[in-house]
Amino acid sequence: MNILEVKNLHVSVGGKKILKGVSLKIEAGETTVIMGPNGSGKSTLSNVLMGHPAYQVDSGQIIFNGRDITASKPEERAALGLFLTWQQPREIAGLDLFPFLFDSHKALRAARRKTVPTVFAFKKKLDKEIANLHIQEDWSQRYLNQGFSGGEKKKAEMLQLALSDPRLAIFDEIDSGLDVDALKVVGQAMARFKTEKKSILVVTHYLRILKYLKPDKVIVMAKGRVAASGGPELALRLEKEGFAGLTGKDKD
Repeated sequence: MNILEVKNLHVSVGGKKILKGVSLKIEAGETTVIMGPNGSGKSTLSNVLMGHPAYQVDSGQIIFNGRDITASKPEERAALGLFLTWQQPREIAGLDLFPFLFDSHKALRAARRKTVPTVFAFKKKLDKEIANLHIQEDWSQRYLNQGFSGGEKKKAEMLQLALSDPRLAIFDEIDSGLDVDALKVVGQAMARFKTEKKSILVVTHYLRILKYLKPDKVIVMAKGRVAASGGPELALRLEKEGFAGLTGKDKD
């Protein structure tokens, strides 16, 4: 069963056409990796899937779990089970991390017509996820991402992922700026998320994150289009040959 289907998607930003007829399918329980040079449209696709208002869908459809969400608001997509990690998570001064996480969790549970937890039940779940992510410092008194290192910001993203419990998680270059230890923690968190009913879409330049995830499908984008697709062997080919053999002269 397809959890996500993108049909002939054309997208513009500020009057400039970025995506030029992108089509793809992701099945339930599937791990899909999207690779390609800078400017190929990978991050644009991630943002459009989540409903970023800066991107204009000129034509095409986004079907999520059998429902057309092309015109849906970001919060509606989140309630349905979509989640996006940011390539560069924002720092928000004055927004305490614990209330933010608790309020977000309650809002999603309510939108999905599920039991809203007490603060004590939430704290128990939060402590478990913090332990899984090897977060040593007490973050409860900190503001969202303010003063966080690159690795801490990505761990905060993975903490939000675990608490959001989506059906499809989109990772937009989650591995950028991570050292070896942080990459391992993030990779293991991604692997914990994956189940037969939950799917992963990974946007990346590099193959190092794939040490922790075995992709079912690899898609190569170039110039706003899908240039090639295949199985895990395509990623290995890209590692040896680079993008030039599949995308022509499209460079970073």
